[in-house]
Amino acid sequence: MTVNTYDHANKLFNLRKGLPIAAMTSGIGNFGASSISTISKDLRALLTKKGSDYYIDPTNYTMEQVATLARRYFFEERFSQLDTTPTGNFQYWIGGYSSGADLGEIWRFQIDNGTCDPVICDADKDNNANIGWGGAPEAINRLILGYSQTLGKALAAGGMPNEAIPQAISEIGRFTQVGLANPAMPTTDAVDLARFLAETTKQFVRFQQGSNSVGGSIDIATITKHENFKWVDRKHFYSPALNPLETDHA
Repeated sequence: MTVNTYDHANKLFNLRKGLPIAAMTSGIGNFGASSISTISKDLRALLTKKGSDYYIDPTNYTMEQVATLARRYFFEERFSQLDTTPTGNFQYWIGGYSSGADLGEIWRFQIDNGTCDPVICDADKDNNANIGWGGAPEAINRLILGYSQTLGKALAAGGMPNEAIPQAISEIGRFTQVGLANPAMPTTDAVDLARFLAETTKQFVRFQQGSNSVGGSIDIATITKHENFKWVDRKHFYSPALNPLETDHA
């Protein structure tokens, strides 16, 4: 059950300061009294602390290792320890570069009504020029895939056998999907594409009937091999001009 919606949640994080590792979340916004932002920073402290079970060596780590540790911390140590676990869907993406790697990866885990499967790779080093999305997917589904997420239900309602629906959707996608990203895209253009897709989703949800579950300022960051993690746009609840030495934010 949705209790409230807010426009200022932090859902994008530099998961390990000084390294090209980021995290992004959608869905459930808190575990108990702790926001996902706070829990992400708790994990970041453990990833940084030598002697911690979660410590990663900056010179010898893999993105799969980081994603597996993140899943363990979020699901086993935080979510599963709640007296009352929230229902609904929670997704957490971990993206960046393994130590010494030339190309990046994206890994993901999700908690769906209390269950959590192992981490999966959404984009590996050989296939990382793709677009991923979650949370409120309908707008981008229609834009990128060319059809609604309810297409399967529509085909079933039209009399198509359930076993034939996956193949039908795959065939439809061959003609309707559009590719907007490529491996050689300059970083500035990738930023513009991300902003366009986020704003499109925000405005789509705004005019839909029901609660406005997507809104507020958009946070954008890049992860590159040599520049590591860089903020492009982000919101603060305080003025950075008044806190010039502050670095320990998301």
